[in-house]
Order: sequence, then C-alpha cells, then structure tokens
Amino acid sequence: MIQNLNSSEEQANLHIVENMDVNNLPEIMKNVLSLAQTPAEKDMLLMASLVACGSVMPNLYVKYGIGAKKYYPNLQLFIVGSAACGKGIANLALELVKPIHEANPLIIPGDATYPAFYQTLARQNGRGYIHESEGSVITDIWRSSTANYNTALRKAAEHESISRARCREASVIPNPQVSMVLTGTFSQYHALVPSIENGYFSRLLTLIVDEHQAFNSRYVQPSETSDDVIKAAAEKLYHLYESLLFAHPREFSLTAEQKSRLGKHLEIAHPTLLRMLGEDFHSVVLRMAVHIERIAMILTALRNIESRIPFGTTNDAFVCTDEDYQTAEMIGNKLILHMAQAYQLVKGTEKVEQAKVKPLDQKQILLSLLPEEFESKTLVDEAQSQGLTERTAFRWNDEWQKTGIVLKIRHGVYRKSLAIA
Repeated sequence: MIQNLNSSEEQANLHIVENMDVNNLPEIMKNVLSLAQTPAEKDMLLMASLVACGSVMPNLYVKYGIGAKKYYPNLQLFIVGSAACGKGIANLALELVKPIHEANPLIIPGDATYPAFYQTLARQNGRGYIHESEGSVITDIWRSSTANYNTALRKAAEHESISRARCREASVIPNPQVSMVLTGTFSQYHALVPSIENGYFSRLLTLIVDEHQAFNSRYVQPSETSDDVIKAAAEKLYHLYESLLFAHPREFSLTAEQKSRLGKHLEIAHPTLLRMLGEDFHSVVLRMAVHIERIAMILTALRNIESRIPFGTTNDAFVCTDEDYQTAEMIGNKLILHMAQAYQLVKGTEKVEQAKVKPLDQKQILLSLLPEEFESKTLVDEAQSQGLTERTAFRWNDEWQKTGIVLKIRHGVYRKSLAIA
C-alpha cells in the first residue's frame, strides 16, 4: 500500500531527525539516537522514545484550550511501514521503561483482549504503556473488539473517563493516562483507524516509513555499547520518574512568545492544508497544537535530568526552553505531513480497494506560508522550520521565479505573483 508513495527527495523532506539540529536535543535523547543508522531508523527511534519517556512522567501536565483542560505527556503512535523497513529498532524504546515497570507495573500487553486491557488499566490506576511490534497480533486480538479499543484509546488520548458496564472490578476509569507505540503494516493500521471521520485518527500520531532496510544490516548483532547506552538512559529515566512520582503536580507552560508563534503558525498552515486535503483534515491540524506542547513538555522534562534539580523542590510551573519548543514545533510540522499521507491512504481505501496516492506537495505548503512580500532570510527561516534545507528553499525559489509564481523586486527581496492569489 505504501510503495512509491514519494520520490526520494520528497521522502527525504519527510525525515525528522535528518532535518533538525540534533544538538538541541536533551543529552539522553542524543545518546539513544546514536544507536540508529538510517534516517528512517532515527525517526522511528526518536518518536518511539519520546512516547516511552512520556509514559513515565507522572504529575506533569499542560493546560490547553479555552477551558484550560489538563493534558499529560501521554502520546499514542503508530509506525506504518513494510516488513523490511527496520521497524524493530522502535523496540529499544520499550527497554527504556522496563526497569520502571518492574518496580511499578506500567506495561499493558498488546496481546490482550479488551476486558483484560481494561482490568489491567484499572489495577494500574489508569496509567499504562502499550508497546507492540507484532502487527498480526494486534489485528487478530482486536478483530472482535476493534470498536472497543478504538473508543477506549480515543478517550485515553483526551484523558476522558473510560467505562465498562460488564466489568465487575471497576466500572469507570477516571482520567486515564495511556501511552502507546504500535508498529505494523497499513492494513493493520487501517483495522484500528478504518475511517478518517473516526475521532481517533487525529489523536493517533502516525509515522509512515517508505524505506527498506539494507539486506546486510539485518545480520548486524547489537553491540555491548548499545546495551550500555540503553541501560544508562533507562537508569536516568528511572531517577526522573521517581523525582516526579513523589513531587507535587507541576504545570508545564510555553512562554508567551512561544504560544503566539504556535498560534500564528497553525493559523497559516490550517487553511493551506484544508485547501489541499479538505475539511476533514481540520481536526488533525488543531490537535497538533496539543501534540506539540506534549512533545515540548517531554523534551524539557528530559533536559531537567541534566540539571539535577529534583522536581519536588518547588510547586512553580516549569517553562519550555526555546530549544525544546523549536524542536517540538519542527517535529509537529513533519508529523502533520506524515498524517496527511495516512489521511490520503485511509481516504483512498474508502473509495477503491487499492488507493493511488498523490504525494503531498511540500513545496506548495512552503509557498503558502510565506508572506506576500518576503526576504531571503524569511524564506530560509520558514523553510528550516519545516525541516527543509537552505539549498532546497533557494532552489524552489528559483523555480518559482522561472514560472512567474514569484517576482524578484530587488536583491534578496521577492513578491508572490497576483496570479496565485
């Protein structure tokens, strides 16, 4: 289903880690990413690790929306790819949380019926981490209860109460906090998200991998160094977990400037993507703001590990660093594009059995985000916020000038043609 989704250049523009400043990441995340080799492996390991780390950050929250609703660092991710794309590297994220699970049960097996899932979550006071790399297991187990899982996970993504009338142990799980990493093929993803109108689609982060792992790399055995890196990272994460577990609830917050930037960015990107994909994509763009704040919260909490300041020493809100906001925004920009690909795939299966997907035109998105008159610096800044290189931005600008879409006013200053308005 995902074959020939993008050209090599378009696929490269969808990469996350390769297009970000890795030096801005917290030290623990840089160490974990050193274990990945290819761009696709780095993206899968980054996203899976962020989700895993967010699952063990109790008592942290961010307020979002008119009602100032509390959102916790729990993300849910589905990595979609073929059997040969190296999805197995995401399993390293599971190793990060195993020591914590041994002390305080957290992991919920993906190979579980819905009643078992519900009862386990209830015993764990509504907190859980699901990590499943066997897509066939997910499909088989969930075949008879997909609707139940879909509803439960959708509610958990918003921390809404989950109820089950036939469960004797507990009828309601209030304020569930569930993180999840699943890897599988598109058919397995589609079994969980059968329609883009389903409310779970916009709540489930999707990473599409359209690359194949090199044949020789399948025979490379994990080194002792890899084990040491994961062990060290897991130990640091355990200390952070303990610090948060016994701390007072702490509010995470963006700065006023960061909030303004996030709002303006989504206001611009929102109508652009709607014109390209339709009104049904509306919820994805709006909810990405929450995902970006959650990712920023996880990154800033991980950065706190290096400061060695216990979270329990103050009740004050902790504020996002500029580095973490920029990283989170860039990740969000890329995830919107990945989710747009998933959107087109799911939308296509509603019409025909084999969807033929037209690649999302990132060049068009960049053009629409630029002001009517812009300078070279504005062009580069906007391109880099989208994870594009300076070279790509100038090459596209040259192409726009040749076709008359952009007019050169003077050196370093350009204006969009009225013809595209």
